[in-house]
Amino acid sequence: MLTQTEAMQRVTTMQAQLQAKGVDGALFIFPIDVFYFSGTRQNSTLWIPAAGEPVLLVRKSLSRARVESVLADIRPFPSSKEFPALFDEQVRKIGFTFDVAPVQQLNYYSKLLPGREFVDISAANREVRSVKSAYELEQLKFSGDTLCSVFKQVPQFLKEGMRELDLAAEFEHRLRVVGNEGYIRMRAFNQELFMGLALSSGAASYGFFDGAVTGRGLSNAAPQGSSTQVIGRNEPVFLDYTGVFNGYIIDMTRMFVIGSLDPELQRAFDLSLEIQSHLQQALKPGAICEELFLQAVAMAEKGGLGAHFMGMPGEQARFVGHGVGLELDEFPVLAQGFKVPLQAGQTIAIEPKFVFPDKGVIGIENTFAVSKDGGVKLTDIDDRIVFL
Repeated sequence: MLTQTEAMQRVTTMQAQLQAKGVDGALFIFPIDVFYFSGTRQNSTLWIPAAGEPVLLVRKSLSRARVESVLADIRPFPSSKEFPALFDEQVRKIGFTFDVAPVQQLNYYSKLLPGREFVDISAANREVRSVKSAYELEQLKFSGDTLCSVFKQVPQFLKEGMRELDLAAEFEHRLRVVGNEGYIRMRAFNQELFMGLALSSGAASYGFFDGAVTGRGLSNAAPQGSSTQVIGRNEPVFLDYTGVFNGYIIDMTRMFVIGSLDPELQRAFDLSLEIQSHLQQALKPGAICEELFLQAVAMAEKGGLGAHFMGMPGEQARFVGHGVGLELDEFPVLAQGFKVPLQAGQTIAIEPKFVFPDKGVIGIENTFAVSKDGGVKLTDIDDRIVFL
């Protein structure tokens, strides 16, 4: 549970950002942002002034919010007439998360507070949330350990002749039993994911998801994830899953093979481990995200597999690592154009993967914490392919 000390440290960090940008305060309406600062995910709007105590305005459930949140000032959401009275006349510039707030909501609050200027603080908010406290790192380590415990069970139930869907159902059942919450929250528009991916050669398919691997899915309405394809011998079986515990998301991938593996796929897997090792060593404060991505691309190209790196040829993902926390797509991103330095305490899922249209998908993914000594592995089980 979020402590008052932890919550107020987050609020204070956000307030420093607001003051630096000349913003008088911020209204947070996106549920996971509200949760981050308040400790409750109830239907609420959070006001954080540039200086002073935050105010949580709750639509439902007020009683539960008062039990869960550590903030001191928790009130029922006021009527439209009463709402403006909460803000001093000196409050003229208000921060708002344009990256996730619907236009309708922006218009609603603009009408409630006429004459105020609403400005985008999306980047500042994501930057604040990207650096994890010791408490958050503990949550992520717990998520990692628990997810790893389910991955260790895969040899018990992976069998030749089962469908991708059967494998997914068994994995997800076991993951749910150990307490996985299942809510894979993502900030990006038009992205969705159901717990993870359990795939065989069906992994080598096109799809909308902004990642290296998509899977065929079950219909045009759900064109992602496991299909009814039967898992055969001598093909890569790819499990890419998240674990979500106390809201915190961990992300990892492991490979399994019933029989033996095509030499080209084995070579690609070995290269994915080399890329991961290089990036893990480089996950130190000050390293530039774009440069790490370009180094990974260069290693894939040098290995003769650049055309297969991070997706189907012609539809490759333009990143090799993404921040994780309360959302799956947090900052930082190891991607072209993301020219910012890493900071200690950031957590990143590194996922060098290769896609071969006629053979399947191969690769690795682990979540690491940035430290002065390089990436600290939070999904700490053996990376090697499990042969059955």
